[in-house]
Amino acid sequence: MSPDLSALLIAAVSIGFFHTLFGPDHYVPFVMLSWSRKWSTLKTALVTFACGLGHILSSIVLGFVGVALGVALEKLELIESTRGTVAAWLLIAFGLAYTVWGIRRAVLNKPHRHVHVHGTSDVHEHEHTHHGSHAHFHEDEGRAVTPWILFIIFVFGPCEPLIPLLIYPAARKSFMGVALVSLAFGVVTIATMMAVVLLMRAGLSFKVLDRAERYTHAIAGLTILTCGLMIQFLGL
Repeated sequence: MSPDLSALLIAAVSIGFFHTLFGPDHYVPFVMLSWSRKWSTLKTALVTFACGLGHILSSIVLGFVGVALGVALEKLELIESTRGTVAAWLLIAFGLAYTVWGIRRAVLNKPHRHVHVHGTSDVHEHEHTHHGSHAHFHEDEGRAVTPWILFIIFVFGPCEPLIPLLIYPAARKSFMGVALVSLAFGVVTIATMMAVVLLMRAGLSFKVLDRAERYTHAIAGLTILTCGLMIQFLGL
């Protein structure tokens, strides 16, 4: 392996790790949806992996197409930047819609008490909601739809640091170099995503939030919305 390729691989590993770690959009949505949707550890890991794979492959495909067509680096970076803006707005829209849905669900399922009198002395009361079964139906629908929404958002989401890393070996017609750099960057990015998501899921205590169980979806949506806004307007 040449020194140039070794340096590129080190850069790919380092950039892949820190790019993921400093990008809250790479893990916050998965942690919050895992909590609000009550996903298992396995489902959380699979959804994170699938979204991470789509995230990486879309940029790799763009890079290969750009190199094959001789597109300049500046144009490829502009395309990636545009994709990043689209992905951020999609995340904002998803977070907003999920927040509104969560608030509506919480309001419809506000618990209340009924008093029942049996005979002259047997009096008792119980708490329930009138929308439990209705909300449960939509919950089951959402469990199937939500991962696909996340996947689409992550496919649109660019990996801006990957494109410059691919240009150098591509310019030298080193297809092995392009493949190795792509693989190193992709493996580290996805592994970091999954590690952070699963560590946060296991390490964070949601007991305080569980007391507001009615608002779990609203809280998750608001967190995702905030994450999208920070990415779009603060450049995180």
